[in-house]
Amino acid sequence: MKTEEKKVYTIEDIARELGVSKTTVSRAISGKGRISQATRDRVQAFIKEHNYRPNVVAKGLAQRKTYNIALLMPKDYVATEFLFFKDCMNGICEVASSYDYDIIISMIDGEDVSQIQRLEANRKVDGIIVSRTVVSSKVQKYLKNCKEPYILIGPSSDPEVPFVDNKNQEAGKELTSIMLMKGFKNLALLGGNQSYDVTGSRYQGFLEAHKEMGVPVNEHLIFMDADNQVAVSEAVNQLIEEEADGIICMDDVICSMCLSSLREKKIQIPADIKVASMYDSKNLEYNNPPITSIRFDTIRLGKIACIKLLKILGENPEEDILPLNYQVVLRESTQ
Repeated sequence: MKTEEKKVYTIEDIARELGVSKTTVSRAISGKGRISQATRDRVQAFIKEHNYRPNVVAKGLAQRKTYNIALLMPKDYVATEFLFFKDCMNGICEVASSYDYDIIISMIDGEDVSQIQRLEANRKVDGIIVSRTVVSSKVQKYLKNCKEPYILIGPSSDPEVPFVDNKNQEAGKELTSIMLMKGFKNLALLGGNQSYDVTGSRYQGFLEAHKEMGVPVNEHLIFMDADNQVAVSEAVNQLIEEEADGIICMDDVICSMCLSSLREKKIQIPADIKVASMYDSKNLEYNNPPITSIRFDTIRLGKIACIKLLKILGENPEEDILPLNYQVVLRESTQ
C-alpha cells in the first residue's frame, strides 16, 4: 500500500483554506501589520496543526535578505586549534538555525580581504562573524568601511567595533596570581603571536598579577611569538638556564609544544618544574600529568556572538545577559 504523501502548504494554500488574503497570512506569520487577534490565532493554529514552515528563499527575496551569515576563519589555524573553532561554530550554528539562518565558512589568508570583497559584491550574506581578531588588521579596517554588518569574536580597543570576548585578561591575572600565591618567584611566560589581540590581553593579566602581588617580573623569562616548536624549544632552553620555577603558557597549543620540549629534555612535571596554561583543552586535561588550565565556555561564546549579530540584522533573539565567566582548573602539573 502506497503511503500518502504529506501535503506541503504554501501561504496561498493557507489563505484559501482559511478564506483570508495572502497579506493577512503574511502578517500573522511575521507579527507585523494590523490584523485582529482572532485572525492571527486562527492562522497560527493552522500553521501549528499542519507543521507549516515559511519558504526561506521566498522570505529572503521579500525582505531583501539571503538568510546567510559568513563565519570568517583564519586559514593559518593549526590542528590543535580545531576544538576551539569547532565549539565556537557549534554555538553559532545552534543560534543561527533557530532563526532560519545558514552559516557559510570563509577561510581568510592573513591580511587578504578578497574573500570578504567577493561576499560583499555578490550579496551572498547578511552579516559576518570574525572568529579571531588581529591588531591593526587590514580585515578589521575593511569591515569597518564595508556595508555588511559584522561582529568580532575577540577583544577590540576600537569603541566603534562590535565584539564579544572571553575575560582573557582577568583570567590570565587570576591564574598567574594563584601561581604566585603558591610561592613561585621566577615564572616564565610563553606567549603567542603578538599580532593577536588576545595575546596582549593575557600578557596584561600576567603583568597585573605580578604588580598586585609585589613580585618583580623577570624580563628574561618572557618569550613572545613562541608559536612554533622551534621557538618554544629555544625558549625552554633559556628558561631552564634562568632557573625558572614555573611556566605559564598562553594557550593549549603553546603548552602542548612546551610539554613536548620538556619531555625531550627528560624534565619531569611537576617534580622539576610546574606548568600551567591560560586556555584549557582535552589534550591538557588528559595529559600525564593533567595540566592546570583556564576553562572557558567556547560554545556559549559563539552563541552570544551570533545573538549580537542577529540583533544588528533586525532580528529579536532572546539575549543572554549573563557574563562570560571562566574557571581556573587546578591539576597535578602545579602541585
